[in-house]
Amino acid sequence: MKKQINLVFLFCMLIAMISCKQEVQKAKEVIIPKAVLMDKIKGGWAGQVIGCTYGGPTEFQWNGTMIGDEVPIVWDSTRMAWYYENTPGLYDDIYMDLTFVKVFEEHGLDATATEHALAFANAGYALWHANQAARANILAGIMPPASGYWKNNPHADDIDFQIEADFAGLMAPGMVNSAAKIGNSIGHIMNYGDGVYGGIYVAAMYSLAFIHNDIEFIVEEALKLIPAESEFYQCIADVIKWHKQHPEDWKETWFETQKKWTFDKGCPNGVFRPFNIDAKINAAYIVIGLLYGQGDFGATVDISTRCGYDSDCNPANAAGILGTMLGYSQIPDFWKQGIDKVEDLNFIHTDMSLNTVYEIGFRHASEMIKKNGGHEEGDNLVVKYQTPETVPLEISFEGIYPKERQTVEKQISTQNPEVSLKMEGCAFVIRGRAYKKEDLPAATIDVQLFIDDKLVEEIKLSTQLLVSRHDVAWNYEMKEGTHTITLKALNIEEGYWIDMTDMLIYSTNDPEKQIFY
Repeated sequence: MKKQINLVFLFCMLIAMISCKQEVQKAKEVIIPKAVLMDKIKGGWAGQVIGCTYGGPTEFQWNGTMIGDEVPIVWDSTRMAWYYENTPGLYDDIYMDLTFVKVFEEHGLDATATEHALAFANAGYALWHANQAARANILAGIMPPASGYWKNNPHADDIDFQIEADFAGLMAPGMVNSAAKIGNSIGHIMNYGDGVYGGIYVAAMYSLAFIHNDIEFIVEEALKLIPAESEFYQCIADVIKWHKQHPEDWKETWFETQKKWTFDKGCPNGVFRPFNIDAKINAAYIVIGLLYGQGDFGATVDISTRCGYDSDCNPANAAGILGTMLGYSQIPDFWKQGIDKVEDLNFIHTDMSLNTVYEIGFRHASEMIKKNGGHEEGDNLVVKYQTPETVPLEISFEGIYPKERQTVEKQISTQNPEVSLKMEGCAFVIRGRAYKKEDLPAATIDVQLFIDDKLVEEIKLSTQLLVSRHDVAWNYEMKEGTHTITLKALNIEEGYWIDMTDMLIYSTNDPEKQIFY
């Protein structure tokens, strides 16, 4: 009986997909049965959890190198439950999504970027990179889009919005421009330029996956939203080109991508280091998994994971997109094994489980369809299909180039409340943070930043990691030349200190145009 039911559901799915394709071609309207819509939304959310879990043990363990075929990655019915119970922070990219889902649930589909920003900044979970820099900005009164702008956020091109943008596509089936509008609003909370494009691109692939069952088309069509002048576009376009040249060997495309696009220009943690959390290179690994997986769920997850770097978030995006295209019912049982053990468990820092977000996601998608010109017809929803419209061009770190990383290893304390550093260039980022002895209460240290004896900023550095700046100080608006950077603590007390580890220095001179002997 179960087999007969599955065959009937498959037949309905096939008819729906054929109908969708015909409707898109003829009238720009698509009929989606409600049962199919729910199945695809479930596939998108469940796919994220499966991909994130599979890649969890490998995250940033293979930097600048692929995970070889000889390296086993375990998968069985216990994996998801184990992470939920023992390392629930693994699912940060999902509970971050749910922050924005909840804001839409509480404030409606017209919720503002400010409402999303405040919920995100005041949440109880730890953040990193662009997210943490944005949180510190928002708590200091720097609201979006300024909170994600690269001159205020050294991590603007990092992966952050890309890994948490799934919700924007899942609530906009067949409506890529609506997904991009959501992405532009929320993405600028923590990112800018390529960092925002990563989220818009991922959301657009989800949106298209509701309508189309050709993964190559989805990958290429979604890219139309991204400006061709951007490095993000060029990187993904290269991956698509290399896939056509080497259709049978994902490793050839991985090598080409690694050679050309693995550099990092912005992230102070990654520049001149193997670590790379830049949006475009990790998006390339999502696309490599999707293209070479050829619609096979297991192959897609495994390839995206074995590309390395952020190898839990990348397969989570890839598996979520493919899970949306296939639908929950068509994700192989092997990959769904154990998901029944966690679907009623709330994600850490939330009051939402998978089963909860399946229902909320279906409702939000239905509301978005109607909000954007669609309507309901009995057991079906009629979507007003959108063709991609390119979003405006933004470029982070424009006109400046990483020059060198200097070791600093200096400390600001009661004994030494002022530190000066020399540099040659046009911009800098000083890495480090504020600390305290364990028995002392958390405190905020006020620091003045001087450039060439001119006060340019007053900085607040909290010893509480949850709300502190990700980096001590930075400035991207200096003239090329020799400069003295001075940091002076105003209210530091015994038992509190600031460690500065290193300084990333930029120049207006493009190293690719220089000749070295």
